[in-house]
Amino acid sequence: QVQLVESGGGLVQPGGSLRLSCAASGSIFSINTMGWYRQAPGKQRELVAAITSGGSSNYADSVKGRFTISRDNAKNTVYLQMNSLKPEDTAVYYCNAAVRSNRFNSFQTYWGQGTQVTVSS
Repeated sequence: QVQLVESGGGLVQPGGSLRLSCAASGSIFSINTMGWYRQAPGKQRELVAAITSGGSSNYADSVKGRFTISRDNAKNTVYLQMNSLKPEDTAVYYCNAAVRSNRFNSFQTYWGQGTQVTVSS
């Protein structure tokens, strides 16, 4: 089994910054894409940013220029640096990862439990 554990959420004022972390552990042979999603109350879960094992990344238009995704492959960890936060960034943020547990298996997608980010004055 694979576990994803997120940390770094909290309450921040508009214009502030937060850094989210997500560490994968368990039966891991390799990890392909890792990403961050968010879900605000009453809305569907949406992709925020994703990054491949080679470092290629993509972002939702709403966060381009403000958020930066990065990863440490040696630590099986993905980060999301969030700057210039806005009230509309308020949501539960979820980490996900495409993980292969051994060389013979296909990649499976795993999700973290979510971390709350609240942007409010």
